[in-house]
Amino acid sequence: MTDVVLPCLDEAAALPWVLARIPAGWRAVVVDNGSTDGSGDLARELGATVVHEPRRGFGAACAAGLRAATAELVCFCDCDGSLDPGLLPLLTDRIAADTADLVLGRRRPTARGAWPLHARAGNAALGLMLYRRTGVRLRDLGPMRAARRAALLDLAVADRRSGYPLETVVRAADAGWRIAELPVPYAPRTGKSKVTGTWRGTWQAVHDMSGVLRGAPAGAGAGR
Repeated sequence: MTDVVLPCLDEAAALPWVLARIPAGWRAVVVDNGSTDGSGDLARELGATVVHEPRRGFGAACAAGLRAATAELVCFCDCDGSLDPGLLPLLTDRIAADTADLVLGRRRPTARGAWPLHARAGNAALGLMLYRRTGVRLRDLGPMRAARRAALLDLAVADRRSGYPLETVVRAADAGWRIAELPVPYAPRTGKSKVTGTWRGTWQAVHDMSGVLRGAPAGAGAGR
């Protein structure tokens, strides 16, 4: 079995589609990060394991989901309908075949507006900074990823805001992990983005991730 960690903040509109796309035999672990739209109750009704993480932040939700996971393989995926969990076996197959230790989904927009220009620019800048810091060249630092649970816990990722995905890659690179990426379609999300939908959200994410590269992960405060 594989566990799929789904950080969730007011995603009731997208949850039915997302949970229906979880591969058969896998477990969905929805981390309710303070939703006010009944997302947690809905996810439970739809058969997901629900974890409540009161500390607001994408990294806080990811960390709580990882702690709650029990499967050997763990995947992470956004819960807003922009990414298809049904494609996660493409990532885990690389782990199972022992050709990679961490596999990321490289987002490929399927429609205008799915990935705003300011978000792409921020992602590209961070990718360049990552290369300079670690020598690892990635086209995307997106949220869809897969790795072994025990190894992820050993990384001891500290960021609890938007820097969590990047810190995972940095620590994995420093540990000598084989890091790969595979293209995955990226659709317009359901509802308003907490990060890439606004310049402010993108700036906050870039700020948090830049702090990770400087060795100072953002461990406190709200924000996604």
